[in-house]
Amino acid sequence: MSLELKNITKCYGKKTVLDDLELTLEEGKIYGLVGRNGAGKTTMLSIASAQNPATKGEVLLSGETIWENQKALDQICFSREIINEANNTTSALKVKEYLRMAGMLFPYWDKEMADRLVEEFELDEKQKLIKLSKGMQSMVTIIVALASKAKYTFLDEPAAGLDVVARENFYRILLDEYSESGRTFVISTHIIEEASDVFEEVLFLNKGKIMLKENTEELLSRCIHVSGRAEDVDEIAKGKKAFHPEKIGRSKGITLMLDKGEAFDKEGKDVEVSPLNLQDIFVALCGKEEKL
Repeated sequence: MSLELKNITKCYGKKTVLDDLELTLEEGKIYGLVGRNGAGKTTMLSIASAQNPATKGEVLLSGETIWENQKALDQICFSREIINEANNTTSALKVKEYLRMAGMLFPYWDKEMADRLVEEFELDEKQKLIKLSKGMQSMVTIIVALASKAKYTFLDEPAAGLDVVARENFYRILLDEYSESGRTFVISTHIIEEASDVFEEVLFLNKGKIMLKENTEELLSRCIHVSGRAEDVDEIAKGKKAFHPEKIGRSKGITLMLDKGEAFDKEGKDVEVSPLNLQDIFVALCGKEEKL
């Protein structure tokens, strides 16, 4: 079973948020969805869960459209951020009411898990959502996502507002559930480096398109930062995929993305070579590629 986004375009008036986007999500993986503010992450997930219609294109689950297809939609959960506004009817609900509604919406709902997580997160079920802190609201969306038991589960900034202990607990619970169930998770987050160990694959969304989709470990292994005399750095980088040049006087630093299986040789040049974290790679790739 795979979830395919085919030629997805989404326009709001004259603004194109997603531009002919193509993506296949395989079953049984944890994906990290990374993109700048306004890159279209939430829009992409809302279309992938049929909460928002695409301007063009279609979303298929096992080859069948998910739009107005309840059988397919039963396999998908997008647990969204709670809109904290006084005139929002959802935010006026109590925690227990919100979870009860979720239990009616998702056919594979695990009430026992939901109750256990409410207790573990020390949530007050009688409290209204609008009265909760940002972190507590995030915990509610996490509970909905995990207890939904949907094969494809999307979480949008689930760690927003959580302290470091709560974030670690979330990732531990997520990995436990993934190991037991083999569900597919897509996690949109700005806290890139902290979550990178959790992501089996990473998706970089930039300018309305999936710029990169790759195994996280493999990506980290073939991206490096090279710095030294500008002439030496340029010579080493020649013919390679080079990004994000930084020049200070006669010195230069640059990010190189090696081809899969390509070995790196400094070729006797006096340069420093450093590994990169996921956040560094994303920042570099969103800059301009340098042609050498």
